[in-house]
Amino acid sequence: MYVLGLLGSQRPDGVTAQTLKAVLKGAAKTAKVELINLNDYVILPDQPSQHNSDLDLIENKLLKADVWVLAAPTYLGGLSGVMKNFFDCMRNRIARFNAVGEAVPDRFKNKHYVTVTNCYVGSVENMVTGMTDAAFKTMDKFLTMGGLIKIREIVVTKTFGMSQLSAKKQSECERVGQKAVQRKERDDNTMKRYVELFLMIAVMALITMGIEAGIGQLIPLQNFWAYYGVFVIVFYVLLASILHFFTVVKHRRH
Repeated sequence: MYVLGLLGSQRPDGVTAQTLKAVLKGAAKTAKVELINLNDYVILPDQPSQHNSDLDLIENKLLKADVWVLAAPTYLGGLSGVMKNFFDCMRNRIARFNAVGEAVPDRFKNKHYVTVTNCYVGSVENMVTGMTDAAFKTMDKFLTMGGLIKIREIVVTKTFGMSQLSAKKQSECERVGQKAVQRKERDDNTMKRYVELFLMIAVMALITMGIEAGIGQLIPLQNFWAYYGVFVIVFYVLLASILHFFTVVKHRRH
């Protein structure tokens, strides 16, 4: 097992680097690990007449690695320029593109990844504003385009003036690193998803029936279509709320 960490921060010893190193420290107990600081390489887009040696070197390491750990801070509500530049230059290599320009997962398919970011705001503000969402979504979009499977996200909040990662966060990161190397080659959580979907619908139906019973105490529902109409409307509102949570507010923010 080989775990490769990519650091997309301007500081080699900052909070982002410390978080990445903590994840790799946990993985190193049972796997080979390596850290690449993207600042140490000249990363440029491919040109027809120019050999891109540094990008070739990083690409070869990515091909050999079983798990990628990408760490980059959130700057101005988005992903740091160092990591974004790497994505931009690597975009034609992360997947194979068909005749109409659609990305088709190829050489990196079914590898696993962990993403790491941090921000100045506190956990409550991050929960409300979604400060780190854009950084995570950019990393997820790039990696899923290549067919990689996500393991975990890690967030460090309130980093203004922080020089040392807390012991609690250090321990969390090490646990993530340990678990990352235990992942199977393929994601086999289909049954788990079906069970979660069943439970979610069952709970939503129960809540909807409870709300409908309360409405019935205030507004008489005297026929089948009245009961059905209220049930559909309440169920739809609950479903929309849950989908919004899992698509917009799903990232770890503390």
